[in-house]
Amino acid sequence: MRSFEGYRHGINFGGWFSQCDHSEKRYDYFIRKDDFRRIANWGLDHVRIPIDYELVLDEEYHFKESGFQRISDCIAFSKVNGLNMILDLHKIPGFSFDDGEKEEGFFEDEKYREIFYDLWGELAKRFGHNDNLSFELLNEITDKKYCDVWNKTAEKAIRIIREYAPDIHILVGGYYNNSVEAVKDLLEPYDDKIVYNFHCYSPLVFTHQGAYWINSMDTSFRMAFGSKNSEYRQFTDRYIGKDYKDSFAGDDKKIDASYFEKLFRQAIEVAEERDVPLYCGEYGVIDLANCDDTLKWFECISGVFEKYGIGRAMWSYKEMDFGIVDAHYDPIRRKLIKLL
Repeated sequence: MRSFEGYRHGINFGGWFSQCDHSEKRYDYFIRKDDFRRIANWGLDHVRIPIDYELVLDEEYHFKESGFQRISDCIAFSKVNGLNMILDLHKIPGFSFDDGEKEEGFFEDEKYREIFYDLWGELAKRFGHNDNLSFELLNEITDKKYCDVWNKTAEKAIRIIREYAPDIHILVGGYYNNSVEAVKDLLEPYDDKIVYNFHCYSPLVFTHQGAYWINSMDTSFRMAFGSKNSEYRQFTDRYIGKDYKDSFAGDDKKIDASYFEKLFRQAIEVAEERDVPLYCGEYGVIDLANCDDTLKWFECISGVFEKYGIGRAMWSYKEMDFGIVDAHYDPIRRKLIKLL
């Protein structure tokens, strides 16, 4: 399997231009250019920067020059610090991975997809020449029923991008919020600059223990990473839901790195067969989990990433319930950075 060179060890700047109040104050101060230098000093090679359409489109969906300038600044801050950058379109008119955004209609109404195509054409025209930049088409397609229309939409967007940016890498993920399961159902790669993208917060009941945004979760719930499979099944049914697809084989075995080996196996085989790089654009553990258990989770998943040459970007740099620079991670930050 080919590696995604230059994108092996990264971190997300979540909450800066996405999942935020979209104020100029937020844009100016949440992340600063010194943060790019800090990431480089950690020895990482790239940043993933999610953006919502509000950064670059006004209320009538016209382009906003100020937003494009901020993207240009990010590319420059990355380059001067020897970093590569992924520009991730996190939300588009008509679609968001978050139901709370009330964005609907993207997969049913062509007018929304035309906005998507126009935006990617403009981004490619403006930034597609940068050799330290990659594009990520859209964050976390939700329902599997959108698989076919998403594949067709992604292919058309890639064709449009290629008119202006023939050599830029383009990341494509699939349904169930970029699940690793969806990799097999992505289209055959359009060319040799396509990267298959997935996210991993498995086991979800561990990485999202106590998460206030999961309706069925008890916010006081806590568990250890090395719990038995039977406990994982029980807690997943109770706090995530019986329909959730995490699988835990056996009763007495404690979860370890073999869990991730099994979880990624099919996607690795597909990537090898199609000669496509495989990349994990988000992974991490909520800041409510015990720090020692968090470190064990990272040791296990990172070992599998390294074994198979899978690039990745941790979620997230600051705040967002996962921020590595926040006080919660003080006891393990130095060790954790070495695993990213």
